[in-house]
Amino acid sequence: MMDDEEQIKDGSTSSSGSSGSEHQVVKPSSVQQMQQTIIKRKKNDLSNESFCDRFIIQNRGIFVTIFILPASFFLRLFHYIYDWYVYLFVNLSSRHDERVSHISAQVRDAASQKKKMCTSRPGWHSMSLREGLYKKDSKVAKIEIPLRDVLELDEANLTVRVEPLVTMGQLSRYLRSKGYCLQVTPELDDLTAGGLVNGFGVETSSHKYGLIQHTCTRFEVVVANGDVVTCTETDRPELFSAIPWSHGTLGFLVSVDFKIIPCKSYVKMTYIPCHTQEECVDVFERESRDLTNDFVEAIVYTKEEGVVMKATLVDEVNKSQVNPIGYFWKPWFYKYVQTFLSSGETATEYIPLTHYFHRHTRPLFWEMEEIIPSGNALWFRCLLGWLGPPHVKLLKKTQTETIRRLYEQHHVIQDMLIPMGALADAINTFHDEIEVYPLWLCPMALLPSGDSGFMKPVVQDGQVVERMFVDVGAYGVPMVSNFEARGTLRRLESFVRRVKGYQALYADCFMSRDEFREMFDHTAYDTLRTSYGAVDAFPEIYDKISRAARR
Repeated sequence: MMDDEEQIKDGSTSSSGSSGSEHQVVKPSSVQQMQQTIIKRKKNDLSNESFCDRFIIQNRGIFVTIFILPASFFLRLFHYIYDWYVYLFVNLSSRHDERVSHISAQVRDAASQKKKMCTSRPGWHSMSLREGLYKKDSKVAKIEIPLRDVLELDEANLTVRVEPLVTMGQLSRYLRSKGYCLQVTPELDDLTAGGLVNGFGVETSSHKYGLIQHTCTRFEVVVANGDVVTCTETDRPELFSAIPWSHGTLGFLVSVDFKIIPCKSYVKMTYIPCHTQEECVDVFERESRDLTNDFVEAIVYTKEEGVVMKATLVDEVNKSQVNPIGYFWKPWFYKYVQTFLSSGETATEYIPLTHYFHRHTRPLFWEMEEIIPSGNALWFRCLLGWLGPPHVKLLKKTQTETIRRLYEQHHVIQDMLIPMGALADAINTFHDEIEVYPLWLCPMALLPSGDSGFMKPVVQDGQVVERMFVDVGAYGVPMVSNFEARGTLRRLESFVRRVKGYQALYADCFMSRDEFREMFDHTAYDTLRTSYGAVDAFPEIYDKISRAARR
């Protein structure tokens, strides 16, 4: 393992290609000086901590490797065996009905005592880095919702019905075994259906289908008085439109139906290296608006350089061009993609579909480099790569208060949905405010069916002028010397509001209540909160997601 200085140097000076070779990328001295400033700043922050805290933080990669990786492996193995046992031997429909009845009874009991409600799921189980303070309130009724089964595959209508704690890894495995996939398959295995629907779910097919919320056909919800209601585009359409982004403040989601499509065995992937910002933005927009592409994304490595990727589903392949990128001994995907900047050539290859869907899972996009600096080294991948990745919930459960504080002060995890026309401004603004690289770009079309919820297309003079948005994902350590979490992120939020964009609410939100309502349309939501009795039963969205509401 390496110390902070070696970690930054290792993460920024090399990348691995498909052959396992590495090339050097020379960084400007000004950037190196900035990195040294950040390292010193971190060390100063640790100077007042106990020896034990300093030791744990400076050697966290060793701790994660020895304890968290094996625990994560065996936890995945347990869930894999359990899920297939349940699928083969349990009457899922009957068990679901029994559990929903129990949830309904808990809600009725809490309502009779006029208590606010939340789920009993521990905060460290969520994918957000912050835990909700409202869950620590002893006066809040904590409702048990043990729902993590895939309930029904409807091949005639091309839908799958699942419970809210079903993970994307679990659902993807199930559907692939049947020859299907979701229209939108969010990347990380541990993301849950309920979290994605109630919150935010984008992936590289979102330029065709929208967010994962837009691919739902039916919600089953236990509302504040304990009643179980279902809603679709035609039955309770107002509630159906308001559930996405509501973060469980209208009721408890107990099942959701997703649209599915027949899948193929491979994707034909084309890598387009771009060496100027103008080229990168132009190519990305062109490919995002081309609906013959099944998948589109870009990874931006500097203010000027990035690689745009487009892919289509295929069955027939050139076997000499097949690259199973998901094998544990393969280089991390974003490191591999970076090699195309050096070659400067557009390239095409074929990737097995499952490997493509989870291409960012092993390195948690690029967050693993901060946790295990040597994780992409060939020796580490070959010896220990099969154990990964670590479960986010185990990382959260084992982090100390000092680690949590350092993440808050020196780390950014944000996704911002920006109108396509403002993408260049967004890259420049993110560079000036945080300078976190790589940046992940993922296009998302706001379909007409999504207009009635919290999000709206960009309108000018009463006319819709833009429905295509870009998710700009920033995950990592800011390289600017003057980063200050609250002030910096408030400026980013202000920029997003100004260009009529949206912030993913799993991350830190420093907006005021009025600013939050300026970003998200609450018109239908406020009415539904009253009509379904949610005002006295659940907090408002802002009271769950704002920085003041999270530890």
